[in-house]
Amino acid sequence: MMFDLSRRAILRGMFQGAAVGVALPLLDCFLDNNGAAMANGMPLPIRFGTWFWGLGVTEDRWKPVTEGANYEVMHELKPLEAYKDRITILSGFDVLLDGRPNLPHLSGGIGIRTGVAPMNPGLPAPSFDVLIADQIGTQSRFRSLEVSATRDATNSLSGRGEGSLNPAETSPLEFYNRLFGDEFVDPNNADFKPNPAVMARQSVLSSVADQRKALEARVGARDKERLDQYFTALRQTEQQLALQLRKPPALEACVVPAKPIAAAPPNNQIEHVIENHKVMSQLLAMALACNQTRVFNVNFNNNASSLTKAGSTISHHQLTHEEPIDAKLGYQPESTWFVERCMEAFGTFVDILGQFKEGDGTLLDHSLVMAHSETNFAKAHTVDGIPMMLAGRAGGKVKTGLHIAGGGSPATRVGLTMQQIMGVPVDNWGADSMRTSKTVSEIMV
Repeated sequence: MMFDLSRRAILRGMFQGAAVGVALPLLDCFLDNNGAAMANGMPLPIRFGTWFWGLGVTEDRWKPVTEGANYEVMHELKPLEAYKDRITILSGFDVLLDGRPNLPHLSGGIGIRTGVAPMNPGLPAPSFDVLIADQIGTQSRFRSLEVSATRDATNSLSGRGEGSLNPAETSPLEFYNRLFGDEFVDPNNADFKPNPAVMARQSVLSSVADQRKALEARVGARDKERLDQYFTALRQTEQQLALQLRKPPALEACVVPAKPIAAAPPNNQIEHVIENHKVMSQLLAMALACNQTRVFNVNFNNNASSLTKAGSTISHHQLTHEEPIDAKLGYQPESTWFVERCMEAFGTFVDILGQFKEGDGTLLDHSLVMAHSETNFAKAHTVDGIPMMLAGRAGGKVKTGLHIAGGGSPATRVGLTMQQIMGVPVDNWGADSMRTSKTVSEIMV
């Protein structure tokens, strides 16, 4: 079967008596030469997520001096002191650039997530949360959920590579409608009826199988690989739609929350961002409890933080560069104030997950959350010793309440460890000097 190859080309077929079309991803051949334990006895699901804050810390005010279980809580960690036994501090893990330029506020976060020091702003490879979602995200309605408290949909470090990003939800109201709207299936509702809209969308790929084969025969090796990845993702989406056609097992922690009020206009004032983060975190926690997803990514602020205080137009980012280091204090007090608010916000997130009782523990006990920034000391854009933290026990697979010093080893050790804990069959990860087969074994039970 022959058809025109163009950016607008789609595969066409019939499904359940109706015409259907499957759009194609952006292929090289479209570009120029420049390449411009539950009720049914099943174990409780283990969730994985990331939590990001921008512009790092003041290292000697954040990094504990001693290692192990009895580390001291430093000044910029004080907002997390109440959660010390549930949080592990990771210090001294570096993003190694291998001679590549340090892209301010980009290289660190991208290097941590993909294991690759980037040459350009986009993701050069799949982020490790996506690789984990491939492993554990197929048995829930959404493979992953991304949220941004700053209401910037591009505020994301999650994606499959080649520059792509999974866009973040930015509005509590829209996030609620996506999670608990018409297609939500309450696992505790005895009256289960499959949604006709879901049934109509369940499978269209089989109707275009011959055209798919013809297309794959006409494109180059790179495009074949890209098409395979694309159709695999579509098939996985179909499988997740199929889950909505079966009555889910009851989940004691799942209670449909009240609908939030309409979102206010986008605002980078930190007081608004804190409230937005809290509401969206509560919705996300309920989505996890209701098995809507098992993988998530939360962005409190953006990498070059645009947060401001009430009554001021000077951003957190401006302060990191323009505020002098106080000669007596030895740090930037106004910039540090924002760091402390970020730590408080992570404490809020940990607390929310810890409030949901689930089986013999809490939602936090059955989750693993990795928090990180994109730089160490923002004034100098350093990517060595980027601060990272872990929360949750991953169903008993992880120890908490530790300080582990990386000693300048690659940050990919952390990403590799996360993948192995979540069941990804990988024994090494990263590129060039960042490639490693060494995990952070101290946290593993």
